[in-house]
Amino acid sequence: MKVVFESDAPQGETLREMAIGRVTFAMRRLSWLVPRARVQMSDVNGPRGGVDKRCQIELKTDTSGTVVVTAMARDWRTALDSALARASHVLMRRSQRRQSFSRQRATLRLAQGGAT
Repeated sequence: MKVVFESDAPQGETLREMAIGRVTFAMRRLSWLVPRARVQMSDVNGPRGGVDKRCQIELKTDTSGTVVVTAMARDWRTALDSALARASHVLMRRSQRRQSFSRQRATLRLAQGGAT
């Protein structure tokens, strides 16, 4: 899986290493489905603080299209982990829905008497 990282934060290089490691780890079971991931991290309020660390993850898949998830938190790690959890949940749900739909079509085809 190729991971592209973008950030406007001053500590960008340390965030890059953390983000690429976390994305690779979190998506290890779904790596066959996600050939490319893009992670954008930004500080919404700047030095004022607060719940302003924003992480946006864009996962491009061959079968399910593009999944874009955004999370905000007080610190970088929490924002990244929240976005990754939501993204993996969405991918799993889409994959299961797709498999269920394929099974229903096959069952319907068999019930109609034609297995082409």
